[in-house]
Amino acid sequence: MQMSDTREIAAPPAAVYAALLDADTLKACVPGATEVAGNPDDGFEATVVQKVGPVKATFKGAVTLSDLIENESLTISGEGKGGAAGFAKGGAEVRLAPTDGGTQLSYDVEAKVGGKLAQLGSRIIDGFAKKMADQFFSNLQEHLEGPKEESEGDDVDGTKKGWLGRLTGKD
Repeated sequence: MQMSDTREIAAPPAAVYAALLDADTLKACVPGATEVAGNPDDGFEATVVQKVGPVKATFKGAVTLSDLIENESLTISGEGKGGAAGFAKGGAEVRLAPTDGGTQLSYDVEAKVGGKLAQLGSRIIDGFAKKMADQFFSNLQEHLEGPKEESEGDDVDGTKKGWLGRLTGKD
């Protein structure tokens, strides 16, 4: 399974690069991460709890960083074992480029699964892997930029409106 995407992050490349090397930031950004420890030189140990279709598993694994070019690019590789659920492994090539508003982050991700997870079918696995990658980079963006001020479903005073309220203009 392979995918690519690009995001605009309102932070300089040095801040984005530093965030990708920080264990606390990684823990905050990896969906389902309960523990991330280590450093860029020796790698990181991580524990992630995820539910993929009907299979819920705790994955324990290692993440290594390589091909580090400060403030420009790096490669993230990881492998996790989820007991009876199987295993997941993959990697991402991340590129950073300065823009007027901050940083353009581009990534190419490749992921593989085995065991019970592989029996779920490629549509479920591909959708899950895309969701995980999107969530990680969205979390990273929010971590660096701060939470969004107002979303599409918010009223003028910031309160949430249901779909019927948005449609009719009433609460």
